[in-house]
Amino acid sequence: MENSNRSQISEAFAKIHGGNNIEAYSAGSKPSGKINPLAIAAMKELGYDLAMHHSKSLKAVEQFAPFDIIVTMGCGDACPWMPSKKFIDWDIPDPKEMNEEGFSIIKDKIKEKVKELLATL
Repeated sequence: MENSNRSQISEAFAKIHGGNNIEAYSAGSKPSGKINPLAIAAMKELGYDLAMHHSKSLKAVEQFAPFDIIVTMGCGDACPWMPSKKFIDWDIPDPKEMNEEGFSIIKDKIKEKVKELLATL
């Protein structure tokens, strides 16, 4: 929804593990305009600078459609629709109110989901 945590981390892991073979874009239905400092810190531990990302709306990424795969993170307020060959929903809790330990668990879960998805491509 806010494009400040889960999808930003997913985009980062897609770039880390997919390299130049993957184009990944994160967006939210109600972007907050900022990246959660806990998300920035969690990815910094892995050597990835999430501070270079910015919170985007779905409208901001529709120019890249059609997509091969769209992954949603539990949909929340509404499941977005854009032209895509495949839709996947990862029902992953929003870590924005979690402590660092909880946030780290969510980050690791997202990493594994991204790696699993990339292995199927």
